[in-house]
Amino acid sequence: MSFEVFEKLEAKVQQAIDTITLLQMEIEELKEKNNALSQDVQNAAGNHEALTRENQQLKEEQHIWQERLRALLGKMEEV
Repeated sequence: MSFEVFEKLEAKVQQAIDTITLLQMEIEELKEKNNALSQDVQNAAGNHEALTRENQQLKEEQHIWQERLRALLGKMEEV
């Protein structure tokens, strides 16, 4: 009887070890995914900043062209 109890206990311990090992593997996979996603977020933030700067530059250029066009139209009206 004592031997059977010991075998059951040993099986439960082995099952616990196996479960812990699988959970550790899952944790490592999740850490890797988290790192990859963090890198994606950083890249997206960098792209967003670059696009925001480019958008601002284009708006400024558009404003300059509009002012030039208004000046030309004003000259044409004078003629």
